[in-house]
Amino acid sequence: MSEFEEGKTRYGMVIDLDKCNGCGAFVTACQSENNIPPSNPELANARRSIRWMDLMPMTEGKFPHVTMRMLPRPCMHCEHPPCIKVCPVRATYFSEETGIVGQIYYRCIGCRYCTAACPYTVRYFNWFPQEWPEPVDQLQNPDVTVRPKGVVEKCTFCHHRLIKAREDARAQGRTMQPGDYNTACAQSCPSGAITFGKLSDHKSEVSKQARSKRAFKLLEDLGTEPKVIYLREGE
Repeated sequence: MSEFEEGKTRYGMVIDLDKCNGCGAFVTACQSENNIPPSNPELANARRSIRWMDLMPMTEGKFPHVTMRMLPRPCMHCEHPPCIKVCPVRATYFSEETGIVGQIYYRCIGCRYCTAACPYTVRYFNWFPQEWPEPVDQLQNPDVTVRPKGVVEKCTFCHHRLIKAREDARAQGRTMQPGDYNTACAQSCPSGAITFGKLSDHKSEVSKQARSKRAFKLLEDLGTEPKVIYLREGE
């Protein structure tokens, strides 16, 4: 993992593939937390389903010696994100304060350049107005914007939770502490496979795990420097 500039906060995530049992609880938690409408067979068949945090099957080896593992895949929140470079209206941006790659939905013109530029294919275009069947429509999170048709959306590391954690700490007259800010996927993972926190803090648990000999990043040779790190199985 590359060293971040001194004084910069960089939030990131470590996913331990040895602990992940593929239950998919974090997928459901992400959808509920971020107002992602449920899919249906028609959307799935047309490849129009939206999942900010997905569970991707990956196969290794050659027949008949083939193994399969499940790979949780959110936005990588790259330190050098190619999606930002192609956006003509600056609807997607990089936060120098946190290292989070954000999206301004009502600035997005739906050109989908960012979708094409993302090497991890973790950006999703809203082809249709979002719909929630009853009683799911009563479970929307008031802290998260409902995206309109015609814009691109993505994982935000539950940025609204960071805003709330800052406000709570300020109201209590203290600084933010480790654990004040956590993502819905990490909080809901029953096996503890997902760890979230400050990669820039070498004393944090997520930073320690990121420096493990088991650690690797997806498509690391592209130079995007993703802030989602995986831990290999069985080592």
